[in-house]
Amino acid sequence: MKKKSTLRLAVFGTLFIFLVFSGLAQEKLREDRLNSNPIQSSVPANYKGRPFVDSTHTGRAQVIPGKLECAFYDLGGEGVAYHDFETENRGSGGLNLAPRHQRPHATQYEWAFRNEEAVDVSYTKDFADFNHLNNYYTPEVNQFYVGWTEDNEWLNYTVDVKIAGKYKIDALYANSDSKISFDINQTTATICKLPLNTGNFHHWNKGEIGTISFSKPGLHLLTFHYNKGNNFAYFEFTLVDKKIQGAK
Repeated sequence: MKKKSTLRLAVFGTLFIFLVFSGLAQEKLREDRLNSNPIQSSVPANYKGRPFVDSTHTGRAQVIPGKLECAFYDLGGEGVAYHDFETENRGSGGLNLAPRHQRPHATQYEWAFRNEEAVDVSYTKDFADFNHLNNYYTPEVNQFYVGWTEDNEWLNYTVDVKIAGKYKIDALYANSDSKISFDINQTTATICKLPLNTGNFHHWNKGEIGTISFSKPGLHLLTFHYNKGNNFAYFEFTLVDKKIQGAK
């Protein structure tokens, strides 16, 4: 019996070691494949911005297809990552300094998000965004958004496009049914129209606003141009027509 038990232990031990090393080998193979196929970049060489990073976010480019959070615009400052007509962040650096706007469902992270940058950022609050029945679409609690918008402001995003092709764009926004536009790599790509006027900066809607096409996968510089009259939370990019490799 002792010999059989010893034999079983030896077999199980060998199997365990094999599985461990097999798993490590597969992981190494995946890493090697990634390293041998680096992400191609179409970001203009003169662009000095970089993807947003903080204690919570890794600093990787936001991915398309997927959700593009407006408040996670690139790092780089005025004239590089964004253009804002005021030097004060009127949300995190102004309004949210008041105790009343430091809501119990949020933390200092939400209250003070990017408060040293000029882009006006805030978050959805119980007494402003959820105390009524006027939302066409209900955002998440503590959803970041860019607000206090002015004409001809813009934000830059380094995006990682996984699949080349045509994408449908949906926006989560509030107030005006204005026109906005996007550039890809510093060239105008599409002009979009928000579908309806919600009537208030804290009455939210989510809807399709247009389409945009990326000619190749990899890193791209996406510039979001907007005007006065809206709060913008995020955009969702959904692939509707995949580009066939080699097609023009």
